[in-house]
Amino acid sequence: MTYSTADIRSRLPATAPAAAPGTGPAAQAQFIDFTATEPDEVTERGSRIWWVRGQNFAVSYAVACAGEVLEREAQPDEYVALFPGGPVGADIRSEHGSASVEQPALVVVPPGASRIELTRDTQVIRLFSAASAELLARCRNNDAYREPDPYVSGFAPWPPAVDGPHLRIYFVADHPYAPGRFGRLFRCSTFMVNLFDPDLGPRDPAALSPHHHDDFEQCSLTVEGHWCHHIRTPWTTNLADWRPDEHVAVASPSVTIIPPPLVHTSQSTGQARNQLIDVFCPPRHDFSAQPGWVVNAHEYPVPEAENAR
Repeated sequence: MTYSTADIRSRLPATAPAAAPGTGPAAQAQFIDFTATEPDEVTERGSRIWWVRGQNFAVSYAVACAGEVLEREAQPDEYVALFPGGPVGADIRSEHGSASVEQPALVVVPPGASRIELTRDTQVIRLFSAASAELLARCRNNDAYREPDPYVSGFAPWPPAVDGPHLRIYFVADHPYAPGRFGRLFRCSTFMVNLFDPDLGPRDPAALSPHHHDDFEQCSLTVEGHWCHHIRTPWTTNLADWRPDEHVAVASPSVTIIPPPLVHTSQSTGQARNQLIDVFCPPRHDFSAQPGWVVNAHEYPVPEAENAR
């Protein structure tokens, strides 16, 4: 399915999937609305934490109380900490740098030991790759991945940063939208994140963008406002594989996991501020190939095979 010519993504070239696509029925989308489900953890300080996974990643969403400490003792690879908005206060320490965060930001935390101490009540989202198997097992939807989705390519990390491991802080205010760029894209060796600005009011229903992915899941985090995810399962030759279209309304915060090759588009519906963040693990080749799209592309090379294309 193609984008309208008004959508900047219409310039993306058609690419072959990284692995042979699966056969048979596609997996179903998963909708986890945190406003309607109890947290998976409530800490002694009262922080409320939800855990959700995709095939290649785990998402930890926390409404964290001041004084809470989120630690990793022997993290095998880079992970991402998102502070999307609202009051922010965090001191982050790692084996490769320390910093304080007091405004919306995306943080890449290097491997090894690290700790995030919240200095005020703060919304924080952490993203971990499949290399942290014990965190995948903690997720409420872990049973959905007892058998890997044959349509999803497995996790393989991208090359490390050219200047070695560092704690990297990207403040949203320092990276405004720019002409010719789709959203606000960051990548590291494990993730690509599109940290969109909030929509002010509902999205025009006559300007949606239904599309699909051949071989990777999309994780859509809604952190503010109200949304409707529209999902269509492509037909196969077997009528038993067909499913009705879905139009699922979610509040914020919530996570939606969209497997390939489902056709999908997300529509903000709230009358005020509506913010969504898209997550991909590992990073996307097609977005990375567009000059200027990835804000920190100069820090992280693409895999050599992609450079050779």
